Amino acid sequence: MAEDILLKEVDGKIAVLTLNRPEVMNCFNFAMLHALSDALDEIEQDPQVRVAIITGAGEKAFAAGADLKERRTYSPEQVKEFITTIRNLFTRIEYLKKPVIAAVNGLALGGGTEMALACDIRIAAETAFMGQTETRLAIIPGAGGTQRLPRLVGKGLAKELIFTGRRIDSQEALRIGLVNKVVAGDKLLDEAKAMATMICEAGPIALEQAKYAINYGMETDLHTGLAIESNAYWICIPTEDRLEGLAAFQEKRKPVYKGR
Repeated sequence: MAEDILLKEVDGKIAVLTLNRPEVMNCFNFAMLHALSDALDEIEQDPQVRVAIITGAGEKAFAAGADLKERRTYSPEQVKEFITTIRNLFTRIEYLKKPVIAAVNGLALGGGTEMALACDIRIAAETAFMGQTETRLAIIPGAGGTQRLPRLVGKGLAKELIFTGRRIDSQEALRIGLVNKVVAGDKLLDEAKAMATMICEAGPIALEQAKYAINYGMETDLHTGLAIESNAYWICIPTEDRLEGLAAFQEKRKPVYKGR
């Protein structure tokens, strides 16, 4: 694996992962997927990191999907291995115990859009374009797009976008709820870090349990979802952080949460 295929920068409680293959629009290959997986393991295990941001190097692309030039050299078995690897990686992002923000700095096509869908929050540059373009290559989204996109924007719209394979600009992505916010490209990372900083002010155990309750509760009926929420709440009750939050409120100061 090339050392610089993925850049990792930790600034206080925020980790920034930058896909660093700008010469090929930050396309995914096996080396990139393995590097991302290793970085996620490090972030999961680092108690100092509370929020992760994923972005792409350069101004042209967040990630333009799989590296099709490399894909052409794969055997059918290797293609299956690649799809399994990328699907599992994006599920790892979705269920990471810490919030993940996608800073979509340019083209996010195919797997690029699927990775953004796996993140908790998506902030896009004004120049970004997104799309599930796989059907134009006679394949389908294979890293979660057929499942996450309709859950986010609705079944009918997801079918339109996947069936046509068309690209949408940042404003349309915002209008349909595919992204949370659109900002000028030169402000993108600052905006993502500002949101991450705000998230870091919350209790880390509470964040973990809130993400758990939302992710698992959305996949079931309301009654079961409410039970999942209750169980997640009970985990927060005996923590030192909850008592610190109450004390800080009473003393009119900012709480200092330690994840305990």
